[in-house]
Amino acid sequence: MVTTIGGPRVLLRQLRETMAEPLASQERLDKIVGLIAENMRADVCSFYVLRDDGALELFATRGLNTESVHLTTLRLGEGLVGLIAAEAEPLSLDDATSHPAFAYRPETGEEKYNSFLGVPVLRAGQTLGVLVVQNADRRHYGEDETEAMLTTATILAEMIATSDFDNLIKPGSDIDLRRPRMFNGVSFTDGIALGKVVLHDPRVVVTNFIAEDTDAEKQRLDAALASMRVSIDAMLDHGDMQPTSDHREILETYRMFANDRGWVNRLTEAIDNGLSAEAAVERVQNDTRARMQRQTDPYIRDRLHDLDDLANRLLRVLTNTNQPAHRDLPENAILVARNMGPAELLEYDRKKLRGVVLEEGGATAHVAIVARSLGIVAVGQAQSIVSMCEGGDNIILDGPLGQVHLRPTPDVEQTYIDKVRISARRRAHYAALKDRPSVTKDGVEITLLHNSGLVADLPMLDDTGAAGVGLFRTELQFMIASRLPRLQEQVELYAEAMEIAGDRPVVFRLLDIGGDKVVPYLRSAAEENPAMGYRSIRLGLDRPGLLRTQIRALLLAARGRPLKILVPMVTETFEFRQTKQVLCKEMDRLRRAGQAVPEKVEIGAMVEVPSLLFELDQIMPESDFVSIGSNDLVQFLTAADRANPRVSKAYDPIALPRLRAIRLVVDAAARHNKPVTMCGELAGKPMEALALMAIGMTRLSMGPASIGPIKEMILNLELEPVKAAISEALSVGANGNSVRNLLTEWAEKQNLPMG
Repeated sequence: MVTTIGGPRVLLRQLRETMAEPLASQERLDKIVGLIAENMRADVCSFYVLRDDGALELFATRGLNTESVHLTTLRLGEGLVGLIAAEAEPLSLDDATSHPAFAYRPETGEEKYNSFLGVPVLRAGQTLGVLVVQNADRRHYGEDETEAMLTTATILAEMIATSDFDNLIKPGSDIDLRRPRMFNGVSFTDGIALGKVVLHDPRVVVTNFIAEDTDAEKQRLDAALASMRVSIDAMLDHGDMQPTSDHREILETYRMFANDRGWVNRLTEAIDNGLSAEAAVERVQNDTRARMQRQTDPYIRDRLHDLDDLANRLLRVLTNTNQPAHRDLPENAILVARNMGPAELLEYDRKKLRGVVLEEGGATAHVAIVARSLGIVAVGQAQSIVSMCEGGDNIILDGPLGQVHLRPTPDVEQTYIDKVRISARRRAHYAALKDRPSVTKDGVEITLLHNSGLVADLPMLDDTGAAGVGLFRTELQFMIASRLPRLQEQVELYAEAMEIAGDRPVVFRLLDIGGDKVVPYLRSAAEENPAMGYRSIRLGLDRPGLLRTQIRALLLAARGRPLKILVPMVTETFEFRQTKQVLCKEMDRLRRAGQAVPEKVEIGAMVEVPSLLFELDQIMPESDFVSIGSNDLVQFLTAADRANPRVSKAYDPIALPRLRAIRLVVDAAARHNKPVTMCGELAGKPMEALALMAIGMTRLSMGPASIGPIKEMILNLELEPVKAAISEALSVGANGNSVRNLLTEWAEKQNLPMG
């Protein structure tokens, strides 16, 4: 590398001294480009910053006309500077004017400079600007010089991110780093939330960028890498780690990257150029993220997440930063995460938490179900939002649209403030309906119930006027615990749920774990298709101790009161009979021990496996009631993984084939005079609820927030003509018109509120 004063380490020390001097921002920036020019033996050094309007503005220069500072701009992709910003790749030329992308700006006076080296200024993989050196003589800038410029750009990136930089920005504009962004995700819950970003896994803030002793920094890096590799190996060797689980695959990927010599060599080179070990990790990850974000291959983009996580792990070791305890929140906190489980969500203070945004996940994921139970606005599949935001950024979640507005403009913010006010009025309107009977205009009574799984959301029964709990997901207690809940702990939970519900019934679903509902302390073999594998009542019957303990806890918790138990994932009638036998034995056991048994026990089967559709006349006489789990039933009927948006969106759950299947259950329940309840997500959506009522279903269980809108629709509904139209469509087909379109026509004809 050709330098006059000793290379990048000397330059970095000079930059650190300059940053500490009491200089105005423009004066400091001018001095920095001067130092770079001297160190690089360059005739010109210029610094361009990417603005929020997509223009690259010249912020400082040594060698070009100073009058052009803050006047010269290039569009993203325009000229050599625009090309570097768009592609996030360095560019070195010994004859810049002959390059097809060269764009001449006469006010700069740069026509006399032939040699050109430009590098992107990156932070979290985002391009913030471009740093350029030029020479009049034709000169080849080598790899060492490019590396030195990239190292210097790391320091400039941090300078741009500071508030001191703001006074260089023209009024009415901002830098791209802080521009408003909108993400189109997937709606997990309804509602609108305005608040401040809280990163679930906050990035480690690097404060020491410049190495005092490069040998010592390399030793620190080696020690941190060794420590991280040992921790990854220990996790992989843990006895509970399944041989082919998703978690194991992720850790195997971490181990592969952690031992990759190319990655380690790049980290070492960055230290050799004067960066501290942690700054080297950040710099290399910035470069990697910028390249990989521009790839279209989803596999490569997934590996970017792995590299991000690995880099963050290494930074935590280097800075001795522990994983934060996720409990302290500001007011109106909105959690932003790559992904998370329900237990992690429940660690946060629910009084301050307003919303959750995930880069991954589906609407039927368990964290989404918990968010709905807690009344927290949630949006998923907001691609790359974690890297685009900083803690404390303003953020708005639009639950119904599945949109996220990061750093919204004042106009957007005011629009949503108005929406929140309107929403509050709607909630007050729904609250006024809570004591009105849920009866259609033509006299059909519809029973509305809650889906639940947490004691925390049961007080909402009073707020909504629901008739009871149609589905209490008992597995959530197991999923959020670090060990198997003991008998007495289960008794206390179920008893508290019944106490809060009072005279209203609570249907307790037996454990539905396995599949995607991972319980870390219960070992099980890895499966190709876990949703169709060792889960739910299959697991319970195979592990009778687990099933007996839960049934005993439910019987004890009832304290003589009536008890309703729901058996999930029933595939054949004999499984249901086996479960009933366990129940009978536990009842006899309590009687012999002189303990109180419930005055009445009802046990129901959950219809969610399609094979049970062909045993309805066998299962109905055995059951006191039946419930339909639409999430799994639709998934299995369509052979479409509900967690895979590419296929799950392709199938309408109330299209003719699915609606015919559900009607089979409704008709069989009517023949056998057994109550039937819809407990899946369909019941909480107005159009889908209308379809269910049109095929004769009069018991709907849903999230608490859905009760008001569904009840309002019911109170305005004349059901019989809709039933007749849907019955005809199911019998002869819809003549090319979908069930949804047919229902939309009836909703418009009757002026039904479908929001």
